[in-house]
Amino acid sequence: MATTTATRTTAAKFIKCVTVGDGAVGKTCLLISYTSNTFPTDYVPTVFDNFSANVMVDGQTVNLGLWDTAGQEDYNRLRPLSYRGADVFLLAFSVINLREDKQFQMDYPGACTISTAQGEELKKQIGAVAYLECSSKTQQNVKAVFDAASKVVLQPPKPKRQKKKQKICHIL
Repeated sequence: MATTTATRTTAAKFIKCVTVGDGAVGKTCLLISYTSNTFPTDYVPTVFDNFSANVMVDGQTVNLGLWDTAGQEDYNRLRPLSYRGADVFLLAFSVINLREDKQFQMDYPGACTISTAQGEELKKQIGAVAYLECSSKTQQNVKAVFDAASKVVLQPPKPKRQKKKQKICHIL
């Protein structure tokens, strides 16, 4: 009697991750830094761009579809076209480390930088799942951002009471 062994192959889970934020805050730099481990030196405004990365998250293969959106106001009407089918959004803003930069404080008196506490408060206000800071230039926490984005889709937090079952989209 012949025995057969079934080999179980699992297809990679596709996750659509859309980055949003003002122009020139580093959305494209973040995606390039993550996908190629390099930091772009020239600023070229993005209209729309897509990146893809196959990654392992908690032992599961994930095909991370990364959507880069234009932050400039000229594209406010076009930008929402990239939102359809998104599993998670990354809300990006710049926290260039000016918090301790005395020259910046002298050059721009009264300018506000965003503290980590303010970022955490914003997370609560908008109902985001997480607040993470990273540096595309030094690679600090870049992988952690995308790991967290993937994990929140693969293992979503228990939603607070919902009247109807709705598709959940997460914001980091």
